[in-house]
Amino acid sequence: MPIATPEVYADMISRAKEGGFAYPAINCTSSETINAALRGFADAGSDGIIQFSTGGAEFGSGSKVKDMVTGAVALAEFAHVVAEKYPVNVALHTDHCPKDKLDGYVRPLIALSQDRVDAGQEPLFQSHMWDGSAIELGENLDIAEELMEKSAAAKLVLELEIGIVGGEEDGVVAEINEKLYTADGDFLRTAQKLGLGERGVYLLAATFGNVHGVYKPGNVRLRPEILKQGQDVVAQEFGLGDGAKPFNLVFHGGSGSAESEIREAISYGVVKMNVDTDTQYAFTRPVAAHMFSNYDGVLKVDGEVGDKKAYDPRSYLKAAEAGMAARIVEACEHLLSAGQSQGA
Repeated sequence: MPIATPEVYADMISRAKEGGFAYPAINCTSSETINAALRGFADAGSDGIIQFSTGGAEFGSGSKVKDMVTGAVALAEFAHVVAEKYPVNVALHTDHCPKDKLDGYVRPLIALSQDRVDAGQEPLFQSHMWDGSAIELGENLDIAEELMEKSAAAKLVLELEIGIVGGEEDGVVAEINEKLYTADGDFLRTAQKLGLGERGVYLLAATFGNVHGVYKPGNVRLRPEILKQGQDVVAQEFGLGDGAKPFNLVFHGGSGSAESEIREAISYGVVKMNVDTDTQYAFTRPVAAHMFSNYDGVLKVDGEVGDKKAYDPRSYLKAAEAGMAARIVEACEHLLSAGQSQGA
């Protein structure tokens, strides 16, 4: 199918919340990892989201060019062409963009989609993330309000973050401390500032102990109940009734999380879960196995010529694609089964 239209993406988000499941959002950095994500979604029979971080987009432009917008556009255009061959809906998203990179990444991409919409075309992406977690909440929400207005005009969805995700991603490091837990008042201020969908659909990455990367058990304490508390506080303030889920929530730092924690978070309104570290390892592991198993073939040892078939990149990237796709199938099964376990 073609990449999701704005209408299809809105329906995907609505179905996830109503059905009590979430979509895996897979970070990609190349055409090969995009192929793996598409294959994984198709093998699982699941719709999904492909996303590019600032560093991933920069890498996608080539190590000589190193331009985030160029890389994001190139990867997105590739996905648009190849996705048509797959029987699932796929949305394109850009991941964490801090304040100092807005003018070099998200704002130009929103403008590009606006130009396409003005010309009667669909936007290039379906959503973009503004990550203002490192600045004061008031400024974070001011910028979010401005970006949401522009996003809505370009038929895009904005994702924003309140609270801090710990660990490291793209060289940005955040400490593991009490700031990993979003306060009830921050949920309320967000709803008061941005509304609850009447000014445009948005995704909210609230934090409940999330950490980028994979840590040994006991090092990270997830508290999914924080998401429920935030939803309840806003529902009560706006008179939405018991059990309402006003926010479309996002689960960042999901790699290595226990299935029970994932299911609990989804039950509180999570519709999107980012998966990166697990799929990076799943992609790399077959490559390492190939190199170890074909040592004499991939290297010209002792003056020999090696084995061209062994060092042809296709010989190991094929296995890498399969390995990453298999891991994505697992993620899809976990996220989709959450709704089934709740009787959705």
